[in-house]
Amino acid sequence: MDLIFIRIVFIAVVAIACWQLQPFGLSKFSAPFAGVIGVIIGLAVVAFEARLRVVSLKRLIGAVIGSILGILGAYLFSVVIRNSIQHDNTQRFLQLMVMLLMSYVGLIVGANKGDLLNLAALGGLFGAEKQGRKSFKILDTSVIIDGRIADIAETGFMDGILVIPQFVLRELQLVADSADSLKRNRGRRGLDILQRIQKIVTVSVQIVEDDFPTVREVDLKLIELAKVYEAKIITNDFNLNKVAQLQGVEVLNINELANALKPIVLPGETMRVFILKEGKEYNQGVAYLDDGTMVVVDNARKLIGKNVDIAVTSVLQTTAGKMIFGKYDERMRPPERIEPKTETGKHELRKAQPIIVEPAPHTQPE
Repeated sequence: MDLIFIRIVFIAVVAIACWQLQPFGLSKFSAPFAGVIGVIIGLAVVAFEARLRVVSLKRLIGAVIGSILGILGAYLFSVVIRNSIQHDNTQRFLQLMVMLLMSYVGLIVGANKGDLLNLAALGGLFGAEKQGRKSFKILDTSVIIDGRIADIAETGFMDGILVIPQFVLRELQLVADSADSLKRNRGRRGLDILQRIQKIVTVSVQIVEDDFPTVREVDLKLIELAKVYEAKIITNDFNLNKVAQLQGVEVLNINELANALKPIVLPGETMRVFILKEGKEYNQGVAYLDDGTMVVVDNARKLIGKNVDIAVTSVLQTTAGKMIFGKYDERMRPPERIEPKTETGKHELRKAQPIIVEPAPHTQPE
């Protein structure tokens, strides 16, 4: 409310000043007309001030620096124009145009490049600017084709702005136009995933034109772009993950997120698995859970193709995923019963079999 009152007072003061002083040759018109012009000028200033309130401090400083450099450059150009052109009207017009052009270009370029300033290094008042900056997350080609990023975005866990570089779109288009049917389907799937992400209301998607012609590999371009925007890279590429971390770029790995969300299995617990194949070591069997987690089972080589109960011995967490180690114990088998003596006079040990009761046959009346 106080800010609105101050704005109204400012517009009124400008209108009264124009009413009384009648600048810009307004004396030839009536005084009320000059007051209306003052109101328009005051409204324009207030609108400009309201627009500046949403601009970051980095952009404001960049715009000021760019404007100052533009004015200095325009002054040097005006000296050349004054010494080379004798016609007064042409000289003044060119000096004015150069001044407006250089100031405008300096203002726009300085504001756009202001986000590259690191004001947090100055501390104090400028250190708080970093807290309000936008959070950028750059999508890799592999994570787009993977498709799980769309599911994560729909849950609302993704904040900030998802940045899609133009060179990533070109790579997706090349994959979609490939002669190989498998690659073509992967590329088209990636484009469909991007369209799905753009339709999510809670997610802000920005396509940037920034490119690095001197860098050939797409992964290295992603790293350079992340440095420019102070952004994080979202990927499931193991090699890109390591290279980015070596260069000080933060990486969000979808595979690590998926592994963190898997159910926790503790040593000593019992679980039922299906032995699919034999393991690398002696007398080992290998099984897989529904989420793809590998389970290595000792003493299970002869149980391939069967569902067995195992006891978990240890859990190994790696960057590639989670591995569970277990052991099959014969004491965990179903109970067995001893059959009566046979013709040989010895007891036979057999597994308990389910008793099947057959219905009595229907009799026909005589």
